[in-house]
Amino acid sequence: MNGLPNWLTDEKGSADIAPLLAPDSPVSLESLAAEAKAITLRRFGRTMSLYAPLYLSNYCSSGCVYCGYASDRKTLRRRLDFQEVERELECMKTMGINDVLLLTGERTSDASFDYLRRCVDIAATLMPKVSVEAFPMDINEYRALADSGCTGITIYQETYDPDQYNMLHRWGPKKNFLDRLETPERALQAGIKTVGVGALLGLHQPEKEALKLLRHVRHLCKTYWKAGLSVSFPRMRPQTGGYQPPFPVTDSFLARMIFAFRIGLPDVELALSTRESPRFRDGMAGLAITRMSIASRTTVGGYIEQNNDEKGQFEVHDDRNVEEFCFALQEKNIEPVFKNWEPVYNGPCSE
Repeated sequence: MNGLPNWLTDEKGSADIAPLLAPDSPVSLESLAAEAKAITLRRFGRTMSLYAPLYLSNYCSSGCVYCGYASDRKTLRRRLDFQEVERELECMKTMGINDVLLLTGERTSDASFDYLRRCVDIAATLMPKVSVEAFPMDINEYRALADSGCTGITIYQETYDPDQYNMLHRWGPKKNFLDRLETPERALQAGIKTVGVGALLGLHQPEKEALKLLRHVRHLCKTYWKAGLSVSFPRMRPQTGGYQPPFPVTDSFLARMIFAFRIGLPDVELALSTRESPRFRDGMAGLAITRMSIASRTTVGGYIEQNNDEKGQFEVHDDRNVEEFCFALQEKNIEPVFKNWEPVYNGPCSE
């Protein structure tokens, strides 16, 4: 693909980390873990920031091969009305959640920008910290979300390989590789305070994905040095469409990638979701990961209707409740942090 930015293609931007991820790396996983642990303790202390996702809608206009919400799936479609959004948030509050991530599929008439903004308005009256994982938007839309109380966005590139990206995204607005790649910068230019990025591991060769993701984060750190940045490490999980990832990622490689990112990005928040097993998440806590989702529901209306049989976007692997998960953290001498943000700081960043 022509027009790729230099920061994405310049291998010098990840040359220091590449040897750590190579299949024949002489650096042991144990030594990487020890170095990552020391950096994490020094920069973040013994804390774990906790959040939970809230799925607002599973309508979608795109045809992603790997997603259970793709527009050609026979998924039962649903959108929360505004009263339901408030009830879900209230339920999450009773669980102790104070940091919520609002999710939708790609832009549709059923889950439009106006709908999403109204949901942000509601969430910001109940939660100190509200972020969004939804469709790419323009600068004016991100500015409006910030005005409503949205403090951050999460946007995964899915794969950083343009050819694989084109094949996997069969139709819809998400098919535009460069538009998605530029989304974090539009959000930061609009005054959104924090941006989370990542690649959906399993869609392409994992070592190459990791290095391009690293270059992306370093570019954002250099260009928007006032912003808060985070990196997530989602692996493909079973989903409604039955897609099998062509490049399965082992626990060993994922651990090595996370440790390498902590070494290469010492000040960046690293996040791990309930896609991963309790054993893996417990192992990463205190070593490199500083942010985790907790008691996640990946269905629309999943917090109140916990017993329904609806299939979520992906299968949750760590299904421990809040008390169980916090106990596991405390056993490792890690403090669960549910709230570290005051609503008074909401609104766009000053230019």
